[in-house]
Amino acid sequence: MRRSILACGLLFAFAGMTTAATAAGSGGLDGAPGPSPTTTVGTTAARTTTRRAEARAVAYWSRHIRDFRAGALRWLTVIRGRPAGNAARSPAARSVEQLRQLARTWRHREHAAWWRATHPPNLHGWLCIHHYEGSWTDSGGPYWGGLQMDLSFQATYGGWLLRHRGTADHWSPLEQIWVAVRASRVRGFGPWPNTARYCGL
Repeated sequence: MRRSILACGLLFAFAGMTTAATAAGSGGLDGAPGPSPTTTVGTTAARTTTRRAEARAVAYWSRHIRDFRAGALRWLTVIRGRPAGNAARSPAARSVEQLRQLARTWRHREHAAWWRATHPPNLHGWLCIHHYEGSWTDSGGPYWGGLQMDLSFQATYGGWLLRHRGTADHWSPLEQIWVAVRASRVRGFGPWPNTARYCGL
């Protein structure tokens, strides 16, 4: 009898050890696999890599947006003779795809502004007048620049340029032409009576 009881006790003890070992190997008593330390480290590294890649993409497209926007505003300044806006503004936080689309939009705007600035109305006529007038850098008053503008003319049609850049000889040829374009919308070619006639204007 004593031997039977001892044998039963050993069997129960052995069965309990087997169950505990199985539970530990499977990750839990319910049989669900427990997280592997290697798997957890790998997942964290992957997430970190993804976040860094996204941050780089956001920085890349944000930089292009600022550059394209600044370029567009520079060309609009040439056309208008005064700053067109604030180019230093940063794009609001958006997804990478939204930033990509916004960069494309500003690239098109920059190209459109460049095209308009480099093709002022009656460009060939202004170049012809310039041929009979002075050098683009002519600094000998009372007339300045390639279209020979006096100070009153410069102050009226290129006031911002005169205040911030000096007389017309410090302006680019395109800036000088666009100042003349603005004047011609009010006065025609009256400020250049002889040379405009020579050019058939």
